[in-house]
Amino acid sequence: MTLPLETVRPSQLRLLVLVPDYVDFLWLTALLSRDPELVPDATWCPDLIDCDDLIHNASFDVIVWDCVFHSGSESAFLQYLAVASNEKPILALSAETERARAPDLLAAGADDYLCRQSLDQWSLRRAVRGLWYREQLSESAHGQLGRDVATGFINRDLFFDRLQQSLLRAERGGDRLALLHLNIDDFRSINESFGYQKSDLLMIRLAERLRQALRRVDSLMRIGGDELAIIVEKVEDSLDITQIIRKVVSVLDEPVTLDGQAIAVNASLGVATYPEAGDSPETLLRRANRAMFEAKRDPGTSYRFYDRHLHVSAGYQLRLEADLRTALRGRELELYYQPRIDLATEEVRGVECLLRWNHPERGLVGPDEFIPVAERSGLIVPIGYWVIEQACQRLQESADLGFPGLVFAVNLSFRQFHDRKMTETIFRIIFNANVDTSLLELELTESAMMHDPEYAQRCLRELNQLGISFALDDFGTGFSSLSNLQHLPISLVKIDKSFVQELGHSADAEHIIRAIISLAHSLQISVVAEGVETEGQLEFLRQQHCDEIQGYYYARPMPWHDLVQFLRSRGQSACLQR
Repeated sequence: MTLPLETVRPSQLRLLVLVPDYVDFLWLTALLSRDPELVPDATWCPDLIDCDDLIHNASFDVIVWDCVFHSGSESAFLQYLAVASNEKPILALSAETERARAPDLLAAGADDYLCRQSLDQWSLRRAVRGLWYREQLSESAHGQLGRDVATGFINRDLFFDRLQQSLLRAERGGDRLALLHLNIDDFRSINESFGYQKSDLLMIRLAERLRQALRRVDSLMRIGGDELAIIVEKVEDSLDITQIIRKVVSVLDEPVTLDGQAIAVNASLGVATYPEAGDSPETLLRRANRAMFEAKRDPGTSYRFYDRHLHVSAGYQLRLEADLRTALRGRELELYYQPRIDLATEEVRGVECLLRWNHPERGLVGPDEFIPVAERSGLIVPIGYWVIEQACQRLQESADLGFPGLVFAVNLSFRQFHDRKMTETIFRIIFNANVDTSLLELELTESAMMHDPEYAQRCLRELNQLGISFALDDFGTGFSSLSNLQHLPISLVKIDKSFVQELGHSADAEHIIRAIISLAHSLQISVVAEGVETEGQLEFLRQQHCDEIQGYYYARPMPWHDLVQFLRSRGQSACLQR
């Protein structure tokens, strides 16, 4: 139960202070401690790994964050803080003026911003106290909404007020918002069969399930006897909305048990988005209601968008996800292989395994189209294991065909690290395949390490002990420092093709590539340049002693039988003569 604000003891304010220097931590806590009404319980965190551990295992009311404290990207770190802390308010600090920094940081997810140069006890106390009180009011409002739903309470005025506040936030932040209007089909028959009391209890049970499936920031309210409304803030695209729809549909697919009797429920769902469908609560609800009645024309649980373009887009994404599930079972997925060439010997040192989808109706579907769907739906995890299995099989075949020592590189999605049995599963795959693990290379990006850095590093160490090597993909586009690579079992970095393709046009690209190669070699790390297409690019990379190159200059990604022909045409040593 949330206490009234005037009775809350100052010691209840819990602060997480993310600053690199202990002196700054003491300075900030000293500024706050001079307020007799505000005595914070502050925790200092100077380290990223400790930060992840504290956020997941402790509870804080407000996060004070110095902008120099991050993993390389301010916006990415802000997103991580928001998700990991369950949307706790964040006060950002830096040396620049409010005018210079506040707009970008607030747009990226910070709740308030202060300039360190003009920071004093009054401004700091005002900002921290304001965020703390706002969080308490938000939790109180969410709690009340939850209690209203759980008791079957219906208050359309409260709903319109909540929607109005959400619209104002969306307008200020330049964000999109979605309103989902859910109506239970044939609710009258449920009333007649089970009585009003049980029907009401059924709505309460459904609301409880939905509340658990939704994000904390999403608002769920009962706005009629057989109607629920969901306010989804900060919507980026139709994929975000389809995730919510998927959760709602999965909840409704499960029968509700009342007094030992399972009751199957179908519902119609109407979706209206701001700003496309309107900018007022009344207009948005009216258009979501109209879309809901359109959905009632379809059998079973169904949905419609007020905006036809979004309806087509979201429907396409959901169909694509369903087709992808079928593809994984029906052998529609295929690996293509792009050779990696050793610049010193011009031998094929390895191949990158790239996923393709042979759709029975649409033909070859590109990875840019279906990989995002696979990642959002979680299908990328079983698909990733399938790719490793296929790579192990081809690794065996390549040795039998007279090409021993060929490295097979497989991309590892960040979602793979969400699977707590990842190491065990990969070990089982390579054990069953009985392959030389030193020829299996897993490529990962920085984002793969962001969700749970400690767990990701442990997985890499365990797999490395089995002989598997690791490459950091798209290096240079993120915010890694090569010094951080010393703590990871990384044996190779791949320079992103965006830099390679700027060679001859941008001096900056040349300087960046030189620096990456020089620093990587100083750490005994090999370098592969991606996207090499011209003789000029090749010669520059050769002069800089880049180890390997990959790109259309030598070969495009190709099916297995074409790769075998490609290797045979260059002799048993797979040597390329140009």
